[in-house]
Amino acid sequence: MRLPSPKPPRPLVAKVGGSLAGSPELTAWLAALDRYQGPLVLVPGGGAFADTVRSMQTKMRFGDAVAHDMALLAMRQYALALAALWPRLSCVGSLAAVRRALRTNKIACWAPDPETLDAALPRSWNVTSDTLSAWLAGELRIKKLLLIKSADVGSKLHIGLGELKRAKMLDAAFAQFGAASGAEIFVAGPGWLNSAATLLAQGQVPGARLRLP
Repeated sequence: MRLPSPKPPRPLVAKVGGSLAGSPELTAWLAALDRYQGPLVLVPGGGAFADTVRSMQTKMRFGDAVAHDMALLAMRQYALALAALWPRLSCVGSLAAVRRALRTNKIACWAPDPETLDAALPRSWNVTSDTLSAWLAGELRIKKLLLIKSADVGSKLHIGLGELKRAKMLDAAFAQFGAASGAEIFVAGPGWLNSAATLLAQGQVPGARLRLP
């Protein structure tokens, strides 16, 4: 009797925190994600690139809408750096380009173009790469979302939204867009690195599952 073939891993959106840039943990996370055999979309954070926008906004006093668009360009800078470290990545700016990359079995690294984003997304600091990754998962109907952080969330299996907001690890808009995405959301910090590669190779997602209200 022939046994049924195992199901391929489900598509995954993984947001890589900008605060990991330049750290050994970044290299380890990229190596772990490289083990994932299913369709994968990477969303870069802003990190120091976005911090420069914040600093210049204070000095030049331009509005939050402009700062938001500039922060999207900061995400693109990080995306280009990640692609230089991980040649399998294909930097893309629009949802259509993400879908094309997935159809051709490439790993899409989403560097969002301000002109292609939905008007429903607020143009303010309330929306960072975390909320953008949740929005992207919803638009692509991808049911697994991994938020990779530099701050440790421990090795527990579940974590509450309030705990992360008190630690300033999520932006103000995330609850709304995270819930709307319909995705199962996981949050992983350094404590998950030891098991991340094995879990991803098995088609599982490392991290604590996020409880939304």
